[in-house]
Amino acid sequence: MIWQPALRAGLSRLAAAGLNLLLPPHCPCCDEDVPVQGTFCVSCFAKLNFITEPLCHSCGLPFASRDQAGQTRTCLTCKESPPLWREARAALVYDDAARNLILPFKHANRQEIATVLAAQMARAGQSLLAQTDLIVPVPLHRWRLFRRGFNQAALLSLALAKRTRLRAMPDALQRTRRTPVLGPLSATQRAQTLQGAFIARPKRSAILENKHILLVDDVMTSGATANACAEALLKAGCAGVDVLVAARVPDPRGR
Repeated sequence: MIWQPALRAGLSRLAAAGLNLLLPPHCPCCDEDVPVQGTFCVSCFAKLNFITEPLCHSCGLPFASRDQAGQTRTCLTCKESPPLWREARAALVYDDAARNLILPFKHANRQEIATVLAAQMARAGQSLLAQTDLIVPVPLHRWRLFRRGFNQAALLSLALAKRTRLRAMPDALQRTRRTPVLGPLSATQRAQTLQGAFIARPKRSAILENKHILLVDDVMTSGATANACAEALLKAGCAGVDVLVAARVPDPRGR
């Protein structure tokens, strides 16, 4: 009946109002009271560095100016070593303000922050989402998943799928072996360490074939993890891979 959508919308607003009374909305960064759940207080919003043009269309790295971006909109790293994925985008620069969101999300069991980050990722990756058939997260090794209790990339993929009505497949990729912490390694060392570390699960091969994949993760540094995952997906017959992350390390060439 024609009145049903309006009724559902009214009930949804009523439920949200009731939830706000029980659990008052608060800023996900500092817990300050805010008018709407999932939004930032004025102070924290001002500290966040949202990535917009000009940026490298290949890896999502923000440029300091349009002159630096040039006509190709491609950074020097991507010109010298083009990644296997097509395009990448990130919502935030990975700085102190972004860490106040992402570290509690990953290490303090603040799983509700996935919804907040997904909203920003959907903004940054709008053009990629329009071409996406399937959302696939970067997987954790089973032992790290056991210790943490959840895969933060999988939570982001599910939150994005809910927001965009696209399909997410959290188990499309498998991490075949444990790898050391990548932080101290250079970009070249990261790529070598992750070589062959991911495969597409055979039981998902038929679904992945000829699909355009949006690969999702929390942070991109050198892009080595995303590249290794893209290689596995392309080997499985995917038509193409784009990458969308919550935050981007500003200058991965120095790491």
